[in-house]
Amino acid sequence: MTQFHDETLLKSTHSASQMIRYVAHEPQFSHFKNVSANHVVVGLSGGVDSAVAALLLKQQGYDVEGIFMKNWDEDDGTEYCTAIQDFEDAQRVADRIGIPLRTINFAAEYWDDVFEEFLAEYTAGRTPNPDVLCNRHIKFAVFQDYAQAQGADWIATGHYARLKHDAMPKELHRAADLNKDQTYFLQAVPLQRFERCLFPLADMNKQQVREKAKHAKLHVCDKKDSTGICFIGERRFADFLNRYIAKRPGPIRDTDGCEIGEHIGLAYYTLGQRQGLGIGGRREALESPWYVKSKHMDTNVLEVTQDERDLLAQALVADQPNFLVENHASISRCEGTIRYRAEPMPCTIEIDKTDVYVTFDEPQRAIAPGQYVAFYDGSHCLGGAKIRDVMTP
Repeated sequence: MTQFHDETLLKSTHSASQMIRYVAHEPQFSHFKNVSANHVVVGLSGGVDSAVAALLLKQQGYDVEGIFMKNWDEDDGTEYCTAIQDFEDAQRVADRIGIPLRTINFAAEYWDDVFEEFLAEYTAGRTPNPDVLCNRHIKFAVFQDYAQAQGADWIATGHYARLKHDAMPKELHRAADLNKDQTYFLQAVPLQRFERCLFPLADMNKQQVREKAKHAKLHVCDKKDSTGICFIGERRFADFLNRYIAKRPGPIRDTDGCEIGEHIGLAYYTLGQRQGLGIGGRREALESPWYVKSKHMDTNVLEVTQDERDLLAQALVADQPNFLVENHASISRCEGTIRYRAEPMPCTIEIDKTDVYVTFDEPQRAIAPGQYVAFYDGSHCLGGAKIRDVMTP
């Protein structure tokens, strides 16, 4: 059984008169407003999105408690993890709203369920997505289990996504702000995990969230969005990865098989990558940039191209499917996307036990094994699967 490290429980001392009052013309959350159980535990990250999620729930009359998840030990010999500052920001938000804040250490679970797979995937030449893994294994698993063990009726986060609680079973839909929609990162979460979840930002765009925070005098209203994983932070990715995966240099070859440079290790590159190849200008080559076309793990060769058409593929095979609809076996036509913020494109899927074969109507650029393909029917997220390989005609 998982043992959680409950580090801190801090109760707010604000009186009722000091709490933020409801502001007119804000979303009413009719899709979950009338539930009778009202104890909500919100994952407070120290950012503006989770802060406003907690504020809105408080204003709706929920009994709100915040939890700050510590998923990476900042004493790893670096100064890049912002956990201390993020916790201080989360505490100030909790004090301002008038809710208690609890700090829970999930670093061990994060290492076992997210980081070890992150390293294994890069070692195997694939490109993992730790945000998807964190949602599946941490936020909507160990965090949810912990919150419910503490008596929570609901958990809530600052994700931009929508849950239709009046549907049977529940449905995951894209957020109103399609530019911030995060259902791609949620498609691997089992459907039953959404039964007692709330996403208060479903109807808001980022500017509205910041304005709401500013009106409520939350100091994080202008805080910069997190742009990476905590354990990488602002450092160079190659420097971080080198701490865990040894560099294994090898040849860089063009599509004619000519050696034109040397790579530092296949784990340090991803398909479609343009920057950091170290090839430079070549007298016999075009002036256009070079891109990573493929990684040959057996020969340790990095193949590059100057023709972007070489990056296109129309079909893939994925495994580890997670469908968010009961009748998934009957799905044959839908829309799919292979990366965050990419517009879902029409495709045909064929499900064969644990494999999903996906053929897009139009070629897709730089399909990367290790990433995920998410499936949609309009705004409805049908689920997704982990890309195993690109299929060629």
